[in-house]
Amino acid sequence: MASDSVHPLEVSTDDLRYLIAVARAGRMVSAATLLGVDHTTVRRRIDRLEAALGVRLLDRGADGWELTAIGREVATRAAGLENIVENVVGATSGGADEVRGTVRIVAPDGFGATFVTAALAAVQAEHPAITVELVTSTRPLSLRGAGFDLAITIGSAATSRLASEPLAAYALRLYASPDYVARRPPIRSVADLDSHPLVFYVDALLTVRELDLAPVLGGMRVGFGSTSVFAQLEATRRGAGVGLLHAFMAEHDAGLVAVLPDEVSFRLEFALSVRKEAADVEAVQLVRAALHREVARRCSELLPLE
Repeated sequence: MASDSVHPLEVSTDDLRYLIAVARAGRMVSAATLLGVDHTTVRRRIDRLEAALGVRLLDRGADGWELTAIGREVATRAAGLENIVENVVGATSGGADEVRGTVRIVAPDGFGATFVTAALAAVQAEHPAITVELVTSTRPLSLRGAGFDLAITIGSAATSRLASEPLAAYALRLYASPDYVARRPPIRSVADLDSHPLVFYVDALLTVRELDLAPVLGGMRVGFGSTSVFAQLEATRRGAGVGLLHAFMAEHDAGLVAVLPDEVSFRLEFALSVRKEAADVEAVQLVRAALHREVARRCSELLPLE
């Protein structure tokens, strides 16, 4: 706990802005890049804030400086300062009623490109003073850092630091190119799949538990593996094997045909998580609502044939 002798006027709101940047970026060096200063400046400002509050806000971690529990709590409570600054800027620039702010969202690459981009573009069209940043990744979300406001994951991101909710169900199905189907042994049952190479994720790098579907596919081996769903899609088009692909990317692709659609279909879930310190930010709320509208409008793409 902070000392009872701390007076509010002794705490610099500008130093709090540096703490918020560390909370957003996850590391001091990354925060320095966001702020456009040297990392030693960030360290100096945090030191001054710790001295004013009488608590330790950062601890040395395996990959650099990390926020302590009280540091995260302070950052959460101070997050509203960003909104105040944005409103002040808006008032002086003649746009007092505009919603402002920067919203960064992390999402899987395929879903990010095809669904999240559409939702963010809609937000931008209606609220041009909002800056949106989309970071796509096929790796599991790292929850140690704080370099995002919203995150879309496969399955729920279970942590007390995030508020998670279901976003959309989607299907994975088998597809192949017409040429591949014509020149390879026929596939009439799941057992026939054993003689065909699978196009999917790299086994050694597959750490998303929900995507560990190999046991269900029996004897199929990954003949073409990639961390990118776009590479998987292109490899399947070019006849590298039978691809286990997102239905929303492959179902209406003229270069692909469905393989055993009645026998092989996996239903997975995307979850939407928001950092607690960003949950009440108006720009974040607008992006969250736009994401839900986009998946509701296009649910037939995510789960075709249902």
